[in-house]
Amino acid sequence: MAAKILLVDDEPAQLELLRYNLEKAGFETIQAENGRDAILLTEEYEPDMVVLDWMMPEASGIDVCRELRARAETRLLPILMVSARGEEGDRSLGLDSGADDYVAKPFSPRELVARVKALLRRARPSLLQDVLEFHGLSLNPETMRVERDGDVIHLGAKEFRLLSVLIERPERVFSREQLLDMVWGHGVYVEERTVDVHMSRLRRALNRRADGGDNRPDIIRTVRGTGYSLSRPT
Repeated sequence: MAAKILLVDDEPAQLELLRYNLEKAGFETIQAENGRDAILLTEEYEPDMVVLDWMMPEASGIDVCRELRARAETRLLPILMVSARGEEGDRSLGLDSGADDYVAKPFSPRELVARVKALLRRARPSLLQDVLEFHGLSLNPETMRVERDGDVIHLGAKEFRLLSVLIERPERVFSREQLLDMVWGHGVYVEERTVDVHMSRLRRALNRRADGGDNRPDIIRTVRGTGYSLSRPT
């Protein structure tokens, strides 16, 4: 599954350069020519990352970055800011506004693609890796195959997506609200209790042995009053 990247730049030539090189590298792209459209397209298409120009009409890259960081559904969205402003103070301002990385123009297409991959590798490793592994558990995002200790684990669609989120960042605790946004999508009304129901199904599937023997150690940790994480059994 190709990562979906929102490109935001008011210069058509620059936007085309970004689109060409990122699609050549295997990414899917969406384009916006101003900051307001960028916010709307982020809500509509839920991209995996944003490449954002600083100097734009209607809303600057700094404004867009701050607005995305202020929203619960996009506060963790990877953002790469690009700008002709290359001074150290400008870079600091861009990063302080919430950007994860900053590239000064002019830049080489190779550098841009490398920066994009580096950010995605940290934030969404399943988009770049063939198989994710954790403590005897493996998940292949392309084939949707899950195994634990050599046994194939059969999961429903929601359970697979929940596990995909957890295994991308082992030991990190995700709140029920975050899991609802990431699995069911923001703006969809689903009770938080639904997360608990699907997480129970996921836990049972992961712990049950194919040979009917004793259950495996539980690697899903419930943090009372907060949420869930994928953790090494104690």
